[in-house]
Amino acid sequence: MDSESARMSSAAEAKFRIDAPNSQPRAIKVIALDTPSERIVKELSRSPWQRASFLTASAFSGAPQTGGRFSMGGWLIDLAGRTKDLVDEVASADLVVMVASAGENAAAAAIIGEACQLRHVMTTALIIGSASTSDETLSKMLAQLRPHVMMLVISSADEYIKDMLTALRA
Repeated sequence: MDSESARMSSAAEAKFRIDAPNSQPRAIKVIALDTPSERIVKELSRSPWQRASFLTASAFSGAPQTGGRFSMGGWLIDLAGRTKDLVDEVASADLVVMVASAGENAAAAAIIGEACQLRHVMTTALIIGSASTSDETLSKMLAQLRPHVMMLVISSADEYIKDMLTALRA
């Protein structure tokens, strides 16, 4: 009896194969959560990408004051400086990649993660600057991000982010 692999590579099974590549690359939103990660995200945006959009949430200041209104469109900004609506950006994404610097505040991850969860959009967070960071500082960043993302990556080199986005077909 042939193994499953041998059977799948037979001429009889070949007629069921799809020989065309995936029709569309993923729509990926890359969001810098803090000022230091903004530099990395802006640098990444200069490379040629198929369907990646680059945004910043470093202006996020947390929840509104008591009695104040919270705007989903007031703190997410594209690299041209235009404000963007978080719900619209998440709705048009297949994947949201949040970039955070170790030791910084990643409070925006909670709201971005919640919006992604409601729309069933996969989330990934990348922590940069970990090579020169203490374990305690890194643990605090992990605690901020872990509840709000499906995959969490600690990157020792900034180049890893570009490699990862390329692998994800951004």
